[in-house]
Amino acid sequence: MTRERRNGKPPVPDNVRALLSIEQKKALAELEGFGWVIDYVRRPLFQLPRVIMRDPKSSKVAMILEDGTVDHSP
Repeated sequence: MTRERRNGKPPVPDNVRALLSIEQKKALAELEGFGWVIDYVRRPLFQLPRVIMRDPKSSKVAMILEDGTVDHSP
């Protein structure tokens, strides 16, 4: 059993765009344009958040990294 580390924080914060870099915002908008949705946000200590996106049509996932690149095999 793993310990819950979010401490009551939601998987997707209400202010998700305010937490992202300009490059991440651009990648997020592009993926959303293709119908992808935010699944959850990883918030590692001392790093920018990483957004995990999901394509509801195919169940594929992708992660938007700190520099805005999209990793389709996270």
